[in-house]
Amino acid sequence: MRPHRTEPTPKALAAIETEWPLIEAELAVLDAEITLMYAADHGGPSPLDWRRLRRAEARVTRVAAELAARPVSRKAVA
Repeated sequence: MRPHRTEPTPKALAAIETEWPLIEAELAVLDAEITLMYAADHGGPSPLDWRRLRRAEARVTRVAAELAARPVSRKAVA
């Protein structure tokens, strides 16, 4: 039986680090959406709230395109 690993592998950490800009952009969208939901119960979202959401969504698109355009590095598997 192999021991249960509780920490991510170096390879997993590298993948997270590579994708972190996209994760951060998606969190900004989530934050903007939460703000809109809160505002709906308090008089409705402002134009600034809507702009914040649009900008966050545009950032996700831009960062995802940048990540997709990066060359994939492949290591030989032994």
